[in-house]
Parts: sequence; C-alpha cells; structure tokens
Amino acid sequence: MRRSILAIAGFGALMAVAPTIASAQSYWDLEHARANARAGGPISEQDAELLERYGCLSGTNSAFCKKLSGENRYVNKKARQKAERRVRRND
Repeated sequence: MRRSILAIAGFGALMAVAPTIASAQSYWDLEHARANARAGGPISEQDAELLERYGCLSGTNSAFCKKLSGENRYVNKKARQKAERRVRRND
C-alpha cells in the first residue's frame, strides 16, 4: 500500500513538472530571439515569428523591431506627405 501511494505521488510530481519544462524552453527561445534583435535583427524565421508574437524589448534599436512597433513608419519626407494627403482626401 505504501509503495503504491509513493509511486502515485512520484508520478504526480513528474506530471506537475513536465509542462514547466516545455514553457521554460520556449521562454529561452524567446530571450534568444530578443538577444538576436538587440544584436541587429532576427537571424531565422522562428526568431522573427517569436518577436512578432511576443514583441521586442523596449529600446531595441533594430530595424525589424522598429517596423513591428510602427516607429520610423515614414522613411522619407515625400512618403509622409503623400500619406497625409491621402488621409485628407478620404476625410
């Protein structure tokens, strides 16, 4: 009787730890993607997907993260003016 209770408790403890291991791996993948972004940009499609899903850290100075946040949306003055005219025409 005592062995079966101990076996059930041990199995329950293993089951409680299993999802944590999977989420910890994805957490480290996300942090790896963010480190790549801080270094200049995502280096794989998986990094890009993780950054699109969970976002970059604030203050990350990469073109990819700026594009995601909407910063630097209009690169030059002509594009900005053209977009402003389009908005005025539609109002």
